[in-house]
Amino acid sequence: MSISFDLSQDHLDLRDWVHTFAADVVRPAASEWDEKEEFPWPILEEAAKIGLYSVDFFATQAFDPVGLGIPITMEELFWGDAGIGLAIVGTALAAAGVSSNGTADQVGEWVPQMFGEPGDLKLGAFCSSEPDAGSDVGAMRTRAVYDEATDEWVITGTKTWATNGGLADIHVVTAVVDPELKTRGQASFVIPPGTAGLSQGQKFHKHGIRASHTAEVVLDRVRVPGRCLLGGKEKLDERLARARDGARKGGSNASMATFERTRPAVGAQAVGIARAAYEVALDYAKTREQFGKAIIENQAIAFTLADMKTQIDASRLLVWRAAWMASQGKSFDAAEGSMSKLMAGETAVKVTTQAMQILGGNGFTREYPVERMSRDAKIYTIFEGTSEIQRLVIARTISGAPIR
Repeated sequence: MSISFDLSQDHLDLRDWVHTFAADVVRPAASEWDEKEEFPWPILEEAAKIGLYSVDFFATQAFDPVGLGIPITMEELFWGDAGIGLAIVGTALAAAGVSSNGTADQVGEWVPQMFGEPGDLKLGAFCSSEPDAGSDVGAMRTRAVYDEATDEWVITGTKTWATNGGLADIHVVTAVVDPELKTRGQASFVIPPGTAGLSQGQKFHKHGIRASHTAEVVLDRVRVPGRCLLGGKEKLDERLARARDGARKGGSNASMATFERTRPAVGAQAVGIARAAYEVALDYAKTREQFGKAIIENQAIAFTLADMKTQIDASRLLVWRAAWMASQGKSFDAAEGSMSKLMAGETAVKVTTQAMQILGGNGFTREYPVERMSRDAKIYTIFEGTSEIQRLVIARTISGAPIR
């Protein structure tokens, strides 16, 4: 069997199409929406008009037989701008939450309502983290209690760091249904539009990715129909019964497997930011003169750029490997998904910082985009699992030891 690192024509066309949108629409608007710290509705509308923001597009790429459609899309969009990029793809996380846990009927009902259509845009929000339960999902306090008389679930709690939180039409919320089972006693619910008791709490003013809306979501005795429990009650009851019987199966392992498959997409976003900063630094080094010559002729600058390029390409290869493994249903025996996210996130922070250094004083001003890229990059060592959590996952996987 031959091995090729060449992209197919379909992938090349996808890359060029998304890149053109990122270059012509996203990048020119990046500074404006970063300064406003507002959700970029006009840019989302443009994405919807060409079919980039749509349930059909994300579904098509999710079923790419080699798994590269999503990473390619993410890298090119976030090459344009991370804040606007996250505004465009944030709904996809909520859609993935429904697709991975819901029935076929639930996917068909709720996912299209997360996107809407041009002229009538909708958003989805995935709500998992809490003020006292970020990396420690076992500390989750949001509770869901079943009311058998009405076939409704009553959900109470506060979620934080929710992309599109409070702004979204459809919220996907994780909650505890059996506190004694800890992580294995959790379930996911869809909160339909206009449901009483759901409100937006604090909107966060962030260091970076400012065009992406991030806020708390408050659930005050929110009542949702039984059909809003993803997967259905029968499946939940069976899972809880196995957990009570001590079966080594269910929530925690399943969650880790899911994250391993979604982390390459996040890694691809970081690769896009790093590549953008590297390209700015490279162009600057070729044209900026000091002591009568272009600064790229100085070995210190040239070697820094060589390291930046090497780290970016290495990160991309780790992302592509993990994405391909997920598409083939392969086991992540060495936590390859976490490896890709760890490497790409750390590379984005390092490369954007190095780009600022190469630009000197100019890099520290908002006249050049590397200042914004550096701010955006930092979140990739924090959200979707911190770098420390990625190392913990990798260490536990390769050692088999309960490392803490």
